[in-house]
Amino acid sequence: MSGLEPGLYRYLAFSHRLMAIEINPDMTDRLMEACLKQPIVRESAVTFIWSCIIYRMAWRYSERAYRLVHLDAGHVCQNLYLAAEQLSCGACAIGAFDDELMAGLLGIDGLEEFVIYCATVGKKLY
Repeated sequence: MSGLEPGLYRYLAFSHRLMAIEINPDMTDRLMEACLKQPIVRESAVTFIWSCIIYRMAWRYSERAYRLVHLDAGHVCQNLYLAAEQLSCGACAIGAFDDELMAGLLGIDGLEEFVIYCATVGKKLY
């Protein structure tokens, strides 16, 4: 997307648009730090972060909710891989991140809502 400033955005599914949370040119560095300094985060065009509000699953699936949100995140990320490939881009799922840094970055509590998965997307280098 041209003209999109570096920062943190939230995807609004019902209106199919992005909402700026924090416009900050240092966001990539902060995100890379939260992702345990993995350089792919800085080199990618975009990093997707999926958070989970567990009670939205727990009311129906009880203790299995913690398992199922991980499955759902995996399915969503797999679709991101498929979409990236269609656009001749690469994707890389990230499960290694600092929970506290990530929660602070997103402004969530890390307990009721927590980050479950991340993935980068960008141009293939080959």
